[in-house]
Amino acid sequence: MFVKSCGPCRSGKAGGVRWSSRQQEQTQQYCPPHVPPVQPPLLVSSSCPPRPGPIPVPAPPSSLPLPHALDARDSPMTAWIILPVSLSAFSITGIWIVYAMAVMNHHVCPVENWSYNVSCSEETFKQGFPKSCCTLQDIPLISKCGSFPPESCLFSLIGNVGAFMVVMVCLLRYAQVIEHSRRSWVNTSGLITGCTNALGLVMVGNFQVDHAKSLHYIGAGVAFPAGLLFVGLQCVLTYRIAITALDYWMAHVRVGLTVVALISLILSGVFFIHESFHLQHAAAICEWIFTVDILVFYGTFTYEFGAVTNDTMIMALQRNQGPGGLGGKSCKSPGSSSTSTHLNCNPESIAML
Repeated sequence: MFVKSCGPCRSGKAGGVRWSSRQQEQTQQYCPPHVPPVQPPLLVSSSCPPRPGPIPVPAPPSSLPLPHALDARDSPMTAWIILPVSLSAFSITGIWIVYAMAVMNHHVCPVENWSYNVSCSEETFKQGFPKSCCTLQDIPLISKCGSFPPESCLFSLIGNVGAFMVVMVCLLRYAQVIEHSRRSWVNTSGLITGCTNALGLVMVGNFQVDHAKSLHYIGAGVAFPAGLLFVGLQCVLTYRIAITALDYWMAHVRVGLTVVALISLILSGVFFIHESFHLQHAAAICEWIFTVDILVFYGTFTYEFGAVTNDTMIMALQRNQGPGGLGGKSCKSPGSSSTSTHLNCNPESIAML
């Protein structure tokens, strides 16, 4: 039996000797099958640099301030959103409670009463029921409702707390407008008129009309026109910084509230100077409409205050110091516009505040 290597077995040759066909058949059964050589794995050097990926393209910087509506939509809601709602709810509820107490204590007549007499005889006091005989002194003006205790105590409390909340709303609104736009005389005038309105409210609440008539009327003469001027200026600011359809819708709502306040204040003043019972009663109703309307207007600032943070006031102070901020150091976030509410202020800048 012949055993040859695979090469000769396959080819039928061994050392140049030709095999017969029978010898090839006997020899091929001892040849292992042909296995192709295995290629060695490619070794990759660890020093090869990684394959570079796509190069990110930086976004072009924007120097224009973002509108407050976009910032408010992208920013989380803050606790300052409660302030305007609290002012409206607390003041409106409070003055109507004062009115109810005054009616039940027979200090004023109810609003639905249009029948007045020149004088009334002594009537029996019925606890829990309004007066059945009303004179010109019983017209339900807001000032009249808060003239006598115990409702005068609550009336003074509402005036003081409400004035403080008005100042807070005006300051935050002033800072919020500066944060999202440039300084303007309209914004500054709005702050001044709002604080003047608060001062008048303090005088109205603490000097009752039946005990300090001159001071009370001075306070009312300051508070009412200043409040009307404040809401008018805020309408202008709302249109100036409006960018979305919702912003313009809010501006239209505020214009409507301002028109109602203007008409009611004019009618209240015109009717009040007459001695007619019915015109005096109409003046009281217009005064109530004006007051509630202004308080509702303050409540609409909830729309913007959702984007107000604790750093908003710092931003306003920094912008008021001119370019570069306090001490020439900017408090804006790196790579952000002036609308950013997350500041990166230096410690020495905070210390100066």
